[in-house]
Amino acid sequence: MRRDDDFAVRRKHIADLSDKELYDRFWELTDKVVDPLLDLGRKNTTPSVERAVLLRMGVSSLETQSIVEGCMDRGLMGKGAGHVVYKLSKAKDISIKEAATMLAEGKGWDEAVELFKGGK
Repeated sequence: MRRDDDFAVRRKHIADLSDKELYDRFWELTDKVVDPLLDLGRKNTTPSVERAVLLRMGVSSLETQSIVEGCMDRGLMGKGAGHVVYKLSKAKDISIKEAATMLAEGKGWDEAVELFKGGK
């Protein structure tokens, strides 16, 4: 049985690319697919979504509200509350829980804001 396959035809535009060029092309196309999804997430998150993310990171429900409010007050909602906690924990070399507790207590916000300067 013969299989009708158009693989040879569909791959003509990439047939002469090296492995490195194919690799680069793959990541270029991946960025094109993922960028709109990231943009959608930045523009359409909600406090309840951000609290849910924090809860799944192991942050207590009592702390999630103040962290999300802190993110909203500082224009960091588009970055994601969980991302803010994560980046602060990495920058200070502390656990996620410790970073979340700091932010919930109103500490570390200046540093958290600074971590996202320049669109990082």
